[in-house]
Amino acid sequence: MRRSVIAGIVLCAVLLAGATWLWLQPPSAARLQAEAEREGAVRILGNADAEAVAPLIAAFRRQHPQLNVTYEDLQSSDLHRRFLADAAAAQPGVDIVWSSAMDLQAKLINDGHAQAYASPHKAALPPEALWKDMGYGITAEPVALVYNRRAIAPDRVPRTHRALEQLLTSGDPALRGRVATYDPAQSDVGYLYLTQDLAATRDTYALWRALAANDPVLASTTAEMVDAVAEGRAAIGYNVVGPYALQRAGADDWLGIVFLQDYTLVASRIAFIARDAPHPAAGRLFLDWMLSREGQALLAGEGLPPVRTDMANGGPDVAHPRAIPGGPQLFVNLDPVKRRRVLGEWDAILAEGAGS
Repeated sequence: MRRSVIAGIVLCAVLLAGATWLWLQPPSAARLQAEAEREGAVRILGNADAEAVAPLIAAFRRQHPQLNVTYEDLQSSDLHRRFLADAAAAQPGVDIVWSSAMDLQAKLINDGHAQAYASPHKAALPPEALWKDMGYGITAEPVALVYNRRAIAPDRVPRTHRALEQLLTSGDPALRGRVATYDPAQSDVGYLYLTQDLAATRDTYALWRALAANDPVLASTTAEMVDAVAEGRAAIGYNVVGPYALQRAGADDWLGIVFLQDYTLVASRIAFIARDAPHPAAGRLFLDWMLSREGQALLAGEGLPPVRTDMANGGPDVAHPRAIPGGPQLFVNLDPVKRRRVLGEWDAILAEGAGS
């Protein structure tokens, strides 16, 4: 009798372990698709332009006509606040959160707002594009400098951060009030780029002082900066989203693009499946589609370069890319004390420049 009881306990333990192992495995493609189609919908919050995402969604719908896809395009800060407000109100309504504010995404994942999913496309991603089987980098977008060809002669176009600093400290009155960059206090992406420049080199402070000496125009979006440069209201725009600028330059001969040669930040739009996603299987299916070769090619066709290592990037040549990793080191800069310190240093340098 005792042996029978022990054997039964062991058998139960083995069966339980086996069931747990199966539960933890990623679902097969057929099973995942069937579960997603039963759910019937997937909802994505993102800050990529809806027009740029439309071909991706249209192709997904053709493959999965039973699934209704809702994509809501918000500014990164609005997206972040909206998601947190819905979570606090226990009103889960979003399946995928996808944003270029990489540090805010990392913070949400770290705070428990994401669920793990081992996508079958993991092996095709660079290490910095994946964190904890939760945060997935979808794109690889180099950060650029834009300039107006009528305002900056070819021999004066800076090719490094040091050359940009020298141009800005040359005393050229034509640059005064005509240098645009992000307002890091108003733009999550701007603050991310600002802190990543600091991580790259302490010479960034000298560049800040050079920017400040020209009474810079502070913008909350890349579109504002590129518009200002293209229209001649600004001569230079620093730290703009490169793919967006390249698309504009294709239709505007006066807009020049430079990827600085000492280093170029390369950002990614990070996606995760919400912990309380109402349609988790559909969220996994759509995430897999974004990471697939077909999905990546569709995004690349809309100016969002692929992150997969087994595909040609299709973007510009970058001499020394510096990929922004998607892990926990990002949200260190979101610590309130550190954020106040960084923005305080930035404000103090701007004030000093304005008084000179």
